[in-house]
Amino acid sequence: MTALADRGGAALLDRLLPAGAGVGSLVVVALVAMLAANLLNNLPATLLLVPLAAPVGPEAVLAVLIGVGVGASATYAGSLANLLWLRNPALEHPRDVGRRFHAVGLLVTPVLVVVATAVMAGTAALVGA
Repeated sequence: MTALADRGGAALLDRLLPAGAGVGSLVVVALVAMLAANLLNNLPATLLLVPLAAPVGPEAVLAVLIGVGVGASATYAGSLANLLWLRNPALEHPRDVGRRFHAVGLLVTPVLVVVATAVMAGTAALVGA
């Protein structure tokens, strides 16, 4: 993790994250976190992004957590849980499970991330967080 952050990973992610805390900015934060979770895995993405989002405020941190939590369902590599599910010998998966998993994940997950982030931002605005 440190090597990735030191070799420009944190700087790249920092450039991709917006500085604002409006709904649009929070959705971008969550989508960046979703992409990072699926490229790196959700745990390293969390470790890289939370410190970058924290100065913006708690809503930005929550947007990161939505992105790495919900967003990790887009691909197998997004989460260890996805990989364990696939490799569980007690489960009988159809031969095309990988293709079907990715087809559904890539279509549904971004929508869920956007909706969940918008609901979180709206709730935060209502409660005055």
